[in-house]
Amino acid sequence: MKEEKFIHLCQPDSCKSCGACCGLYNYVNSTKAALTHRLKHRTEQFRRLVKGPGDLQAFSEMIKKTEDQVKRYDVIYCCEYLGFIDQEQKKVGCLLHPLQNKGVDLRDVSFYGRELCDGHFCPSYHYISNEEKRALINVIDDWYLYGLCVTDIDLVKEYFRLISEGVHEMPSANRFKETVLKDIALKFFSLKTIWPYRSEDVNRLGKYYFDGSLYMISHIDYEAMDCEKSRFDKIFVSLTSDFKNKNEVKNGEDLIQTHINAFMDAYHNRSDIA
Repeated sequence: MKEEKFIHLCQPDSCKSCGACCGLYNYVNSTKAALTHRLKHRTEQFRRLVKGPGDLQAFSEMIKKTEDQVKRYDVIYCCEYLGFIDQEQKKVGCLLHPLQNKGVDLRDVSFYGRELCDGHFCPSYHYISNEEKRALINVIDDWYLYGLCVTDIDLVKEYFRLISEGVHEMPSANRFKETVLKDIALKFFSLKTIWPYRSEDVNRLGKYYFDGSLYMISHIDYEAMDCEKSRFDKIFVSLTSDFKNKNEVKNGEDLIQTHINAFMDAYHNRSDIA
Protein backbone atom coordinates (compact mmCIF):
# COMPACT_ATOMS: atom_id res chain seq x y z
CA MET A 1 0.00 0.00 0.00
CA LYS A 2 1.31 3.42 -0.96
CA GLU A 3 1.96 5.64 2.07
CA GLU A 4 0.05 8.92 1.98
CA LYS A 5 2.15 12.05 1.76
CA PHE A 6 2.25 14.13 4.93
CA ILE A 7 0.19 17.31 4.63
CA HIS A 8 1.59 20.27 6.56
CA LEU A 9 -1.51 22.16 7.70
CA CYS A 10 0.48 24.92 9.42
CA GLN A 11 2.30 25.99 6.24
CA PRO A 12 0.51 24.22 3.36
CA ASP A 13 1.56 26.45 0.46
CA SER A 14 2.68 29.92 -0.59
CA CYS A 15 -0.82 31.40 -0.27
CA LYS A 16 -1.60 31.02 3.43
CA SER A 17 -0.68 29.50 6.78
CA CYS A 18 -2.10 29.05 10.27
CA GLY A 19 -0.94 30.62 13.54
CA ALA A 20 -3.81 29.51 15.77
CA CYS A 21 -1.64 27.40 18.08
CA CYS A 22 0.45 30.53 18.79
CA GLY A 23 -2.65 32.26 20.20
CA LEU A 24 -3.44 34.29 17.09
CA TYR A 25 -7.22 34.21 17.59
CA ASN A 26 -7.06 34.41 21.38
CA TYR A 27 -7.00 38.20 21.52
CA VAL A 28 -10.36 39.75 22.38
CA ASN A 29 -10.05 41.91 19.28
CA SER A 30 -9.36 39.22 16.69
CA THR A 31 -10.83 40.82 13.60
CA LYS A 32 -8.75 40.45 10.46
CA ALA A 33 -8.01 44.18 10.43
CA ALA A 34 -6.81 44.15 14.04
CA LEU A 35 -4.64 41.06 13.61
CA THR A 36 -3.18 42.32 10.33
CA HIS A 37 -2.15 45.56 12.02
CA ARG A 38 -0.69 43.66 14.97
CA LEU A 39 1.31 41.24 12.83
CA LYS A 40 2.53 43.89 10.42
CA HIS A 41 3.77 46.19 13.18
CA ARG A 42 5.36 43.30 15.06
CA THR A 43 7.18 42.05 11.97
CA GLU A 44 8.49 45.48 11.09
CA GLN A 45 9.82 46.00 14.61
CA PHE A 46 11.45 42.56 14.67
CA ARG A 47 13.25 43.23 11.39
CA ARG A 48 14.35 46.65 12.64
CA LEU A 49 15.42 45.80 16.18
CA VAL A 50 16.54 42.16 16.28
CA LYS A 51 20.05 41.69 14.98
CA GLY A 52 20.89 38.72 17.16
CA PRO A 53 19.78 36.66 20.21
CA GLY A 54 20.74 39.47 22.58
CA ASP A 55 18.00 41.71 21.18
CA LEU A 56 15.11 39.31 21.74
CA GLN A 57 14.29 40.17 25.36
CA ALA A 58 14.03 43.87 24.59
CA PHE A 59 11.81 43.10 21.60
CA SER A 60 9.54 40.89 23.71
CA GLU A 61 9.17 43.52 26.41
CA MET A 62 8.44 46.23 23.86
CA ILE A 63 5.70 44.19 22.17
CA LYS A 64 4.04 43.31 25.47
CA LYS A 65 4.03 46.97 26.52
CA THR A 66 2.78 48.44 23.25
CA GLU A 67 0.22 45.84 22.16
CA ASP A 68 -3.22 45.16 23.60
CA GLN A 69 -2.79 41.97 25.63
CA VAL A 70 -6.45 41.35 26.57
CA LYS A 71 -7.25 37.71 25.85
CA ARG A 72 -10.36 35.56 25.48
CA TYR A 73 -8.88 32.65 27.38
CA ASP A 74 -6.21 33.23 30.01
CA VAL A 75 -4.59 29.81 29.71
CA ILE A 76 -3.67 30.09 26.02
CA TYR A 77 -0.42 31.99 25.55
CA CYS A 78 -0.30 34.57 22.77
CA CYS A 79 3.21 34.40 21.35
CA GLU A 80 4.79 37.78 20.64
CA TYR A 81 7.07 36.23 18.02
CA LEU A 82 4.27 35.42 15.58
CA GLY A 83 4.39 37.66 12.52
CA PHE A 84 4.29 37.75 8.73
CA ILE A 85 7.01 35.61 7.18
CA ASP A 86 6.66 36.77 3.56
CA GLN A 87 6.82 40.15 1.86
CA GLU A 88 3.26 39.84 0.52
CA GLN A 89 1.84 39.29 4.06
CA LYS A 90 0.00 36.16 2.99
CA LYS A 91 1.61 33.84 5.53
CA VAL A 92 1.83 34.07 9.30
CA GLY A 93 4.54 32.19 11.13
CA CYS A 94 7.38 32.18 13.63
CA LEU A 95 9.81 35.08 13.40
CA LEU A 96 12.30 33.00 15.41
CA HIS A 97 12.35 30.11 12.93
CA PRO A 98 15.71 29.39 11.28
CA LEU A 99 14.20 29.97 7.84
CA GLN A 100 13.61 33.56 8.93
CA ASN A 101 17.05 34.07 10.45
CA LYS A 102 19.60 32.76 7.95
CA GLY A 103 19.58 29.31 9.48
CA VAL A 104 19.83 30.40 13.12
CA ASP A 105 17.13 28.84 15.32
CA LEU A 106 16.04 31.32 17.99
CA ARG A 107 12.96 29.46 19.22
CA ASP A 108 14.46 28.51 22.60
CA VAL A 109 13.56 31.98 23.90
CA SER A 110 9.85 31.50 23.14
CA PHE A 111 7.31 30.64 25.83
CA TYR A 112 6.91 27.03 24.69
CA GLY A 113 10.49 26.50 23.57
CA ARG A 114 11.99 25.11 20.38
CA GLU A 115 11.21 21.44 20.97
CA LEU A 116 7.51 21.90 21.63
CA CYS A 117 7.04 24.43 18.84
CA ASP A 118 8.85 22.17 16.40
CA GLY A 119 6.95 19.00 17.29
CA HIS A 120 3.41 20.21 18.01
CA PHE A 121 0.53 19.09 15.79
CA CYS A 122 -2.99 20.30 16.50
CA PRO A 123 -6.00 17.90 16.64
CA SER A 124 -6.90 18.74 13.04
CA TYR A 125 -3.89 16.76 11.87
CA HIS A 126 -5.41 13.64 13.40
CA TYR A 127 -9.16 14.08 12.87
CA ILE A 128 -9.45 15.63 9.42
CA SER A 129 -8.85 13.11 6.65
CA ASN A 130 -6.14 13.67 4.04
CA GLU A 131 -8.68 14.21 1.28
CA GLU A 132 -10.55 16.74 3.44
CA LYS A 133 -7.25 18.49 4.23
CA ARG A 134 -6.31 18.74 0.56
CA ALA A 135 -9.78 19.95 -0.37
CA LEU A 136 -9.76 22.68 2.29
CA ILE A 137 -6.29 23.81 1.22
CA ASN A 138 -7.52 24.08 -2.37
CA VAL A 139 -10.56 26.11 -1.31
CA ILE A 140 -9.14 28.78 1.04
CA ASP A 141 -6.24 31.07 0.14
CA ASP A 142 -6.61 33.67 2.90
CA TRP A 143 -4.52 33.19 6.06
CA TYR A 144 -7.18 34.63 8.37
CA LEU A 145 -10.09 32.47 7.17
CA TYR A 146 -7.87 29.44 6.69
CA GLY A 147 -6.71 29.49 10.31
CA LEU A 148 -10.25 29.82 11.60
CA CYS A 149 -11.50 26.91 9.50
CA VAL A 150 -8.65 24.41 9.55
CA THR A 151 -8.78 24.36 13.35
CA ASP A 152 -12.58 23.92 13.39
CA ILE A 153 -12.83 20.16 12.97
CA ASP A 154 -16.63 19.99 13.27
CA LEU A 155 -17.19 22.65 10.61
CA VAL A 156 -14.83 21.00 8.14
CA LYS A 157 -16.01 17.43 8.63
CA GLU A 158 -19.72 18.31 8.67
CA TYR A 159 -19.46 20.25 5.42
CA PHE A 160 -17.64 17.48 3.60
CA ARG A 161 -19.99 14.88 5.07
CA LEU A 162 -23.06 16.77 3.87
CA ILE A 163 -21.83 17.39 0.34
CA SER A 164 -20.53 13.81 0.11
CA GLU A 165 -23.94 12.46 1.06
CA GLY A 166 -25.51 14.79 -1.48
CA VAL A 167 -23.33 13.71 -4.40
CA HIS A 168 -22.93 10.10 -3.16
CA GLU A 169 -19.14 10.25 -2.92
CA MET A 170 -16.38 12.28 -1.34
CA PRO A 171 -15.39 14.65 -4.13
CA SER A 172 -11.75 14.45 -5.09
CA ALA A 173 -9.70 17.27 -3.59
CA ASN A 174 -8.68 18.24 -7.10
CA ARG A 175 -12.29 19.07 -7.95
CA PHE A 176 -12.04 21.97 -5.50
CA LYS A 177 -9.47 23.59 -7.77
CA GLU A 178 -12.26 24.15 -10.32
CA THR A 179 -13.34 27.77 -10.11
CA VAL A 180 -17.07 27.07 -9.76
CA LEU A 181 -16.80 24.42 -7.03
CA LYS A 182 -14.04 26.30 -5.23
CA ASP A 183 -16.12 29.50 -5.10
CA ILE A 184 -19.19 27.65 -3.81
CA ALA A 185 -17.22 25.92 -1.04
CA LEU A 186 -15.44 29.17 -0.18
CA LYS A 187 -18.78 30.93 0.30
CA PHE A 188 -19.76 28.28 2.81
CA PHE A 189 -16.53 28.51 4.82
CA SER A 190 -16.74 32.31 4.71
CA LEU A 191 -19.78 31.99 6.95
CA LYS A 192 -17.20 31.66 9.70
CA THR A 193 -16.79 35.44 9.58
CA ILE A 194 -20.13 36.68 8.15
CA TRP A 195 -22.69 34.38 9.78
CA PRO A 196 -25.78 36.57 10.47
CA TYR A 197 -26.63 34.78 13.73
CA ARG A 198 -23.14 34.95 15.20
CA SER A 199 -22.85 35.83 18.89
CA GLU A 200 -21.14 39.14 19.63
CA ASP A 201 -19.79 37.89 22.97
CA VAL A 202 -16.03 38.36 23.05
CA ASN A 203 -15.55 35.22 25.16
CA ARG A 204 -16.93 32.99 22.40
CA LEU A 205 -14.89 31.37 19.64
CA GLY A 206 -16.47 28.63 17.59
CA LYS A 207 -18.03 26.03 19.84
CA TYR A 208 -16.14 27.22 22.91
CA TYR A 209 -16.85 29.91 25.46
CA PHE A 210 -14.40 31.04 28.07
CA ASP A 211 -14.45 32.22 31.65
CA GLY A 212 -10.99 33.21 32.80
CA SER A 213 -9.00 29.99 33.02
CA LEU A 214 -12.03 27.79 32.32
CA TYR A 215 -13.50 26.83 28.98
CA MET A 216 -16.74 25.10 28.13
CA ILE A 217 -18.48 23.82 25.00
CA SER A 218 -21.43 25.95 24.01
CA HIS A 219 -24.85 24.43 23.43
CA ILE A 220 -27.92 25.81 21.69
CA ASP A 221 -31.08 25.62 23.83
CA TYR A 222 -33.55 24.45 21.19
CA GLU A 223 -36.15 23.52 23.80
CA ALA A 224 -36.33 27.12 24.99
CA MET A 225 -37.18 28.14 21.41
CA ASP A 226 -39.82 25.39 21.14
CA CYS A 227 -38.05 23.53 18.33
CA GLU A 228 -36.17 20.29 17.80
CA LYS A 229 -32.40 20.03 17.71
CA SER A 230 -31.25 21.05 14.25
CA ARG A 231 -29.67 18.62 11.81
CA PHE A 232 -27.05 21.35 11.37
CA ASP A 233 -26.35 21.73 15.09
CA LYS A 234 -22.60 21.07 14.85
CA ILE A 235 -22.27 23.69 12.13
CA PHE A 236 -24.40 26.17 14.06
CA VAL A 237 -22.25 25.79 17.16
CA SER A 238 -19.04 26.10 15.12
CA LEU A 239 -20.38 29.36 13.68
CA THR A 240 -20.87 30.71 17.24
CA SER A 241 -24.62 30.92 16.71
CA ASP A 242 -26.90 32.82 19.06
CA PHE A 243 -30.47 32.28 17.83
CA LYS A 244 -33.26 34.35 19.36
CA ASN A 245 -36.20 32.23 18.22
CA LYS A 246 -37.28 29.24 16.10
CA ASN A 247 -37.66 31.40 13.00
CA GLU A 248 -33.99 32.29 13.15
CA VAL A 249 -33.14 28.60 13.51
CA LYS A 250 -35.26 27.82 10.45
CA ASN A 251 -33.66 30.64 8.48
CA GLY A 252 -30.23 29.38 9.50
CA GLU A 253 -31.08 25.87 8.33
CA ASP A 254 -32.33 27.20 5.00
CA LEU A 255 -29.11 29.17 4.54
CA ILE A 256 -26.89 26.15 5.21
CA GLN A 257 -29.01 23.95 2.94
CA THR A 258 -28.73 26.56 0.18
CA HIS A 259 -24.95 26.24 0.30
CA ILE A 260 -25.14 22.45 0.24
CA ASN A 261 -27.61 22.47 -2.66
CA ALA A 262 -25.44 24.89 -4.62
CA PHE A 263 -22.50 22.51 -4.42
CA MET A 264 -24.59 19.47 -5.36
CA ASP A 265 -26.09 21.21 -8.38
CA ALA A 266 -22.73 22.45 -9.65
CA TYR A 267 -21.03 19.12 -9.01
CA HIS A 268 -23.59 17.13 -10.97
CA ASN A 269 -23.62 19.66 -13.79
CA ARG A 270 -19.84 19.51 -14.18
CA SER A 271 -19.27 15.79 -13.59
CA ASP A 272 -19.38 15.00 -17.29
CA ILE A 273 -16.59 17.46 -18.11
CA ALA A 274 -14.35 16.88 -15.09
